[in-house]
Amino acid sequence: MRPSLKTNANFRWLMAGGILSMLGDQFTLIALPWLVLMLTGDPLSLGLVLALLGAPRAIFILLGGALVDRYSPQRVFMLTKYASALLLGALAALTLAGAATLPLVYALSLGIGLAQAFAYPSGSSIMPRAIPPELLQAANGALMGVRQVGMLAGPLLAALLLAMGGHAGGGPSGMFALGLAFAFDSLTFLVSAWTLSKVAPLPGAPQAVVHNVLRAVGEGLLAVWRDVEMRTCFAYWGLVSVLIGGTMQVALPVLAKERLHDGSAFGMLMAAHGAGMLAGMAFSGMSAKRHAGKPLRIGLLALGVDAMAGLLVIPLGLITAAWQGGVLLLSLGALVGLVQVAVFTWIQKRVQPQMMGRTMSIFMFILFGLAPLSSAATGWIMLHVTLPQMFAGAGAVLVLCATLALLFTPMRRIVTA
Repeated sequence: MRPSLKTNANFRWLMAGGILSMLGDQFTLIALPWLVLMLTGDPLSLGLVLALLGAPRAIFILLGGALVDRYSPQRVFMLTKYASALLLGALAALTLAGAATLPLVYALSLGIGLAQAFAYPSGSSIMPRAIPPELLQAANGALMGVRQVGMLAGPLLAALLLAMGGHAGGGPSGMFALGLAFAFDSLTFLVSAWTLSKVAPLPGAPQAVVHNVLRAVGEGLLAVWRDVEMRTCFAYWGLVSVLIGGTMQVALPVLAKERLHDGSAFGMLMAAHGAGMLAGMAFSGMSAKRHAGKPLRIGLLALGVDAMAGLLVIPLGLITAAWQGGVLLLSLGALVGLVQVAVFTWIQKRVQPQMMGRTMSIFMFILFGLAPLSSAATGWIMLHVTLPQMFAGAGAVLVLCATLALLFTPMRRIVTA
């Protein structure tokens, strides 16, 4: 009988916990900025809180990957969930009691960011140990698709909760609603830890390897360096992240404010991008089922997607209506979603299980650790160029990077096993 995701118990437990955790994360992503603004009304304070969330993730994610390989991803992931539940529970209690202060929010944000540094590599390393290889791409596609649904539904539900609590007024009812949002996220971490405990490793899954953690980090970096194809891909994606990543994070909100003059338009643009990613991931999952066992030219696909994405970014700075940006971002999101699942699966299948945590931590560092550099540089560049020039330059650089990688690197020859 051919194995199926519908009958795979591990996938059901991972999916159930993933849905809950993703929804809870969105509640905190909405509620935390509102709490800071209600306490201080100071954008600088909000920036410091977000920096405290992101800095530990960038600094410790490689260490987190080494610990994942030493103690098993499931064990590390469960500990991060308990730690996050405790920290968010404390934030909920302080907010509900009206005792939340900015220094306490700083400290708790730092702790949450530290937990994420270990949660990211452990969470991304569990799937290959729990799902059969022939179902891995379909499972990744389904889980990433659920993540996109959570990114659409979570903020809407959180906004509804805060609106019912009268958050805009800044009174006790507003603080109560924020406290409930944090409490909900804390509860989702506890429930998802329980569902994670139900996941049984595949027969023959490697046991944890005991070794020096710092040495393990070096071994992970060395393993990626020795793999020419993976080294090439990681270097290319790191370059793209530094050169292009900040444009969407910084220039897109500025575009909505200056060109469309409407905060809701920015929400529509982001929703269009999320919907496109969801569609791309769904198509990738269906394609994996139809072409199971057949090699995929993953390198050529990634470069082709980047080139097309660059062409879609170029005209973004010229839009005069929200629907125009929505069409471009819907298409851009579909391209990103299409290749994201395939890339994740390629890495998971290529890497030895005992090196999975360290390899995924390096990949996550490229995706998340380099983002602050790109965002800061984009903000400085935008002091000297116009929006059309910013988007046109970013799109042209992306097309150029993809073209050079196609001509002068081994990426075009990379195929899945």
